[in-house]
This record gives sequence, C-alpha cells and structure tokens, in this order.
Amino acid sequence: MVVTDPVADFIIRIKNASLARKNLVEVRWSKMKESLAEILVKEGYLEKTKVKTDESKFKILELELKYKDKNPVLNDVKRISKPGVRFYAKAKKTPHVRKGWGGITVISTSAGLMTGAEAKKRNLGGEVICQVW
Repeated sequence: MVVTDPVADFIIRIKNASLARKNLVEVRWSKMKESLAEILVKEGYLEKTKVKTDESKFKILELELKYKDKNPVLNDVKRISKPGVRFYAKAKKTPHVRKGWGGITVISTSAGLMTGAEAKKRNLGGEVICQVW
C-alpha cells in the first residue's frame, strides 16, 4: 500500500492504537518519524520508542503508548501542514494548541523537529507539522 502522507499515517496510527487501548504500535522507520516519536516521548505522550529491524531488513519504529488511569495520555492529534497545503509560521507567531489549554505544536525548523515553545525560545520559524493534545 502506498502512503502519500507518511507523517499523517504515523500520527493517526498512534491515535487509533491509543483509542483501541493497544500497548505497542509498529510503523515503518524514517528519520522524521523517529524525531517526532522522540518529541512525543520527551513531552510525555508516549512511554518509550525503539528502532528494530524486521526479517526483511527494514527498520521498524516500535512505540509504547502511555496511559494514565487506563485512559490514553494522547487524546487527539491534528495534522496542520499537508502535502497539498503547506503551513509555515514565523518564530514569534507559532500557533497555540486549543487556545493555550495544553498540548504541543511540532515544527520542522532548520535545526530539526522541535516543539513550538522550543522553536520560539530559539527564535526559529518553520513548517508546522502537527498539534498534539
């Protein structure tokens, strides 16, 4: 199956697995997906991440989901910049998640993927990838 938007597929797989109360999710590896997973671990939305190789020699990213009182920590995700319509933000104008009620914005900058707060602190703008809450 050909996936036209691998990042959207990645975040939707995590969301669907958490709603189905799964413990593990396996997705095809890429540098961007690994960076996004590390951000989600650092921000407390995932328990841990691990890169492994399957029997066909492809890298697989294994994600362990996080739950609090049997409820998923990751409630929802929203893909902002899409392959057909890119969305960019300047350093001082990174979008807020749910009007400041919690969550993170992930931005692809010249220094790599980072949260909106970190990008604002480092005075970096870039492509707004997604929002997680």
